[in-house]
Amino acid sequence: MSSVSSATRVLLSKNVIFNSGRALSNTGRIKFYSTAPQYENIKVEVVGQKKNVGIIQLNRPKALNALCKPLFQELGKAVRDFDKDETISAIIITGNEKAFAAGADIKEMQNNTYSTNQKAGFLQEWEDVSNCGKPIIAAVNGFALGGGCELAMLCDIIYAGEKAKFGQPEINIGTIPGAGGTQRLPRYVGKSKAMEIVLTGNFIDAQEAEKMGLVSRVFPVEKLLEESIKLAERIGTHSPLIVKMAKQAVNQAYETTLKSGLQFEKSLFYGTFATADRQEGMNAFIEKRAPNFKNE
Repeated sequence: MSSVSSATRVLLSKNVIFNSGRALSNTGRIKFYSTAPQYENIKVEVVGQKKNVGIIQLNRPKALNALCKPLFQELGKAVRDFDKDETISAIIITGNEKAFAAGADIKEMQNNTYSTNQKAGFLQEWEDVSNCGKPIIAAVNGFALGGGCELAMLCDIIYAGEKAKFGQPEINIGTIPGAGGTQRLPRYVGKSKAMEIVLTGNFIDAQEAEKMGLVSRVFPVEKLLEESIKLAERIGTHSPLIVKMAKQAVNQAYETTLKSGLQFEKSLFYGTFATADRQEGMNAFIEKRAPNFKNE
């Protein structure tokens, strides 16, 4: 996990603060209003017609949302809180127009040693995102580099603005990705492309990322968050219990053999027949009406 090279720092020297989130302005952009609990490095909001979508905006614009430890501690808490909240169906993690997150905070880790990393469990906070039971959507505008790219890959679905840039430039500063870049990237784009990205430190644009399968869809910059909220609301029309089981099944495909994955999927499929929501869903289909899921 790394920030960008010195040459790239010049490229990223101008910052743009993006207002994103709750209400639409006259220009159609979504404005973000932070609510309690108050954080220093992120903004948190609940949006959607049913108030069932949680948004977490990384908020270190002067540092291009560099992923320092305090930011990730706050991010982890916000994710855990949304995961426990039964009124929240899905979570969106976003940044601003200039950067989703342009890497790790290099100054913070510059003097780390092997022993201090081991003793402190460096990067341990990232597990809060990967362990979340609810779907997480990464809404990526601008740069998602190093740890920013790794954070996006921790999410379940990546939507990108048309000017987004992805990359793992750790090689430029004498290290390698440390939060899943070498492991998740090949699963998204294949070995050859992953090797090219990791070994060169080159960036890829949103269109190439979509073509490679790293990104699900690409939108105009000003439409990205709006479309991400629509996706989250669509997910929220389904049974939260069954959505969680479906997420577990898909994730299993990346973590085991096909044979084991098929058995895991079948076990979860059988398990849905022990839920009231499966019964309600099938009854509603047969009766040609909308289902009324109870998360049971």
